[in-house]
Amino acid sequence: MQITRSSLDTFKGPDDWFTGDVYIDAVAAAPSPSRVSAALVHFMPGARTHWHRHPLGQTVFVTEGVGLCQRRGGPVEVIRPGDRVLFEADEEHWHGAAPNRLMVHLAINEGDADHDVVHWLAPVTDEEYAAAPGHRH
Repeated sequence: MQITRSSLDTFKGPDDWFTGDVYIDAVAAAPSPSRVSAALVHFMPGARTHWHRHPLGQTVFVTEGVGLCQRRGGPVEVIRPGDRVLFEADEEHWHGAAPNRLMVHLAINEGDADHDVVHWLAPVTDEEYAAAPGHRH
């Protein structure tokens, strides 16, 4: 057993990964042979990831607020606390907060020597984001 006291500061999500204000707290990053990492990600209203994909997939578990997510070619879906979203391996997608609500989720990723955890792509446009159900224009 190993207890790690919280010593890492919350860091601001970089502009080449996110649109809007996003804050990240590291949760799990066990040494090899473990391949799992997890982060608590806080999206301010309207903030979202860029399009991206995970070679080994990703699970997102919503803990607070109201969010949105979309896989490439699919509809924008509303997600709420307790919802668990599985993004399949290499499925292009994005996720973030609803326009007028913050959203917090636990992001669980897997990576290894042969697979990066994530590949970042283009930003989600305002038009793509505005396709959310019930979006106020």
